[in-house]
Amino acid sequence: MRDLIPFIKLYQKHWFGLTIGMLLSFVTLAAAIGLLTLSGWFIAASAVAGFATIQNFNYMLPAAGVRAFSITRTAGRWGERVLSHNTTLKLLADLRIFFFDKLTPLIPGKIGNLRDADILNRLIADVDAMDHVYLRLVSPMIVGILGLFSISAFLCWFDLKIGLILGIILLLLMFILPIIFFVLGRPHGIEITQAKACLRISILDWLQGHAELQIFGAANRYREQAHRDETNLLNAQRRMAAITGLANGVLLTANGLTLVLILWIAADGISGNYPNQMVAMVTFATIASFELMIPVAGAFQYLSQTVTSAKRLNEIIETTPETQFNPNGYSNTAKGDIVFHSVSYYYDGHEQPAVDNISLHIKAGEKVALLGRTGSGKSTLLKLLTRSWDPSQGHIEFDSVPLSAWRESALRSSVAVVSQRVDVFNGTLRNNLSIAKPLAKDEELSDVIKQVGLSVLLKGTGLNIWLGDGGRQLSGGERRRLGIARVLLRDAPILLLDEPTEGLDVQTEQNILFLLLEHSKKKTVLFITHRLVGLKEMDVVCLMDEGKIIEKGSHQTLKAAGGHYAQLIGKQFITPHVNQPHTLT
Repeated sequence: MRDLIPFIKLYQKHWFGLTIGMLLSFVTLAAAIGLLTLSGWFIAASAVAGFATIQNFNYMLPAAGVRAFSITRTAGRWGERVLSHNTTLKLLADLRIFFFDKLTPLIPGKIGNLRDADILNRLIADVDAMDHVYLRLVSPMIVGILGLFSISAFLCWFDLKIGLILGIILLLLMFILPIIFFVLGRPHGIEITQAKACLRISILDWLQGHAELQIFGAANRYREQAHRDETNLLNAQRRMAAITGLANGVLLTANGLTLVLILWIAADGISGNYPNQMVAMVTFATIASFELMIPVAGAFQYLSQTVTSAKRLNEIIETTPETQFNPNGYSNTAKGDIVFHSVSYYYDGHEQPAVDNISLHIKAGEKVALLGRTGSGKSTLLKLLTRSWDPSQGHIEFDSVPLSAWRESALRSSVAVVSQRVDVFNGTLRNNLSIAKPLAKDEELSDVIKQVGLSVLLKGTGLNIWLGDGGRQLSGGERRRLGIARVLLRDAPILLLDEPTEGLDVQTEQNILFLLLEHSKKKTVLFITHRLVGLKEMDVVCLMDEGKIIEKGSHQTLKAAGGHYAQLIGKQFITPHVNQPHTLT
C-alpha cells in the first residue's frame, strides 16, 4: 500500500470532483435501496389493504416515492459515471505528465537498459491501472461504509434487533471478504501486470523489426514468443475471472443466508407487532443492502495488480537523475567558449574509461573536428557537453562557468545538436519542425525544408504531410536532413554535429556541409566524424583513439607532421574544400 502514496497525493488536485462523484454514487445507492425497499413495502401493503378492505389506503404517496427513487437512481448513476470518469481521466492525464517529467531527466542514464516497449507499457497500462485506486477501492469502500450505516440506522428505526444484526453482518463481510479475495487475487494480479508488459515488448519487437527478422529467418520465432506471452496473459485473466465469479457466488450465498436469518427474526412481527407489511419492507431492504457489497467484494481483488503497477512506476519516479540541474543556476545564453579540464568518464561496470583525461579549449566561433574510429569516445564527449551525463573526473566550462552551474533552460537554448539518431515523432512535418522553433511561421519552415533538399515533402499537403511513427514515411537520409533543418531553425550559438552527413550521397553531403558552414560562420562548432569529410574547413582537427586525443592541429599542420592523421589521409580519399552547392533536390 505504501507504493500507492505518491499517486494518492495527486488526488488532492481533483478532490472536489472526486468527492462530488462519491456523493452522487452514495445518492444512487441510496435511491436503489430505497426503490426496492419501498416497492416491496408498497406491494405488500396494497395486498394487505385489499384483503382487509381498508378504505383509506394512501397509494399516491408511495407511488410518487417509487417514481422519485427511480428517477434519482437513473440520474444519479448517469451523473456519477460522467463526473467520476471525467475526473479520473483528467487525473490519469496529470499522472502521465508527472511520470513523463520524472522520466525525462533519467534519459539516457539510469533507464538506458529499459526497453522502449517497457517504458511505453508503464506510461500506458501501468498508469491506467491507477484508476482502480479511486473507482474500485476508495470510492466503493467509502460509499459502502456510508451505505452500511445508513441502511442499519433505517432498520433500527423500526426494529433495533434487526437493524443491528444486519449491520453487523454487512460490516463483517465488508472487512473479511476484501481480505480473502485480495489474498486469492494477489498472485494473479501480479501475473497479469507482468504478462501485459511482456506481451507489449514481444509484439513491439516483432512489429518494429519485422523486415530484419524476415531477412534473418527469425520472424516465426518472435511471433511464437508473442503468442506464448498472449497465452500467459489470457490464462492469468481467466484465473482472475474465476476468482471474480467465486466472489459473486459467495455474495449471493451470504445474501441468501442473511435473508433467511432476517425473515426468521421478523416472522413474529416487527417491534412486537403482529406480522404485517413491514416484514416485506425488511426483507426487501435486506436484499437491496447487498448491492453495496458488490463493488466492495472486488475492491481488493485487483489491488495487487494496481500495487504492482505502482511499483513499476515508482522505479522511474523515485529514481534520482544522474545529472541534476540548479533551477537558480546561470541563465545567460552562452557565447560559445568551451573548456574541457582533465575530463574522464567511465560507463557503469567498466574499468576502462570511455573518455580519458581530455583537456581541450574551443574558443568562441571556432570550428573543431573530432575524428576517430567508432568507439573512440567522440559521441561520449557530446553527451557530456549536453549534460546527459556528468564527467567521472574533471569538469567542463561554458564561458568560464562550470556546466553543472548552468540552468537547464539556458543550456538547452545555447546548444543545437544533430545526433546520430534523429527522433521523428508521429505527427505532421510542421509539428516535427516546430519543436526547434515553436513560433516559426509556415514560410520559414518551408524555406528551411527547401534548404536541406526536402522540397519533395512539400508537394501535396505541404507542411501537413504525416511522417508516421518514427518517421516511417522518410528514408534514413531524409530523417538526417530533417534533424539538420531543426538545427538551422534553432539558431543556437553552439552547434554539436555528430555524423551529420552519415548516409547521404556525395553530392548531397557536399551541399549539406556547405549549408552548415554558412549557417555557423559566427558560431562554435564541434564536428564529430569518423570519415575524412569537411576537415579542411575546420580550424582544429583532433584525432581520438581509446578515449584520448592523440593528435591535435589544423589539417595542414597534421598532414605535414606525418603522424597518424597523415597516414589516414594517405589511405583514404579526403574531400576537397566544400564548394558552392548544386541545387538540392
